[in-house]
Amino acid sequence: MADKAYSHPSTRDLLRRREIRFTCPERADQKAGRAAKGSRGGRPPAFDRVEYAGRNVVERCTNRLKHFRYLATRYAKRAAYFRSELIIAAIVLWLR
Repeated sequence: MADKAYSHPSTRDLLRRREIRFTCPERADQKAGRAAKGSRGGRPPAFDRVEYAGRNVVERCTNRLKHFRYLATRYAKRAAYFRSELIIAAIVLWLR
């Protein structure tokens, strides 16, 4: 899943070649370009609205975690320390 900014046809092609499913709405300029080509424009790419809505939950959680300065700037040098800080921040958010 990705943001609309990543819905460029070359990105979609690359992911399709690697057999990675890409769920993202099509940008308005891409829809207009496809419509201008008529029947040669092809069909619109697959888009699952329900699955894409789940992306919003993850994005909101990431934004809330960025309020913790030590996570946003990543002061921890080791991955284990960063992970423990992440767990502590998640617990604090859960307890609020």
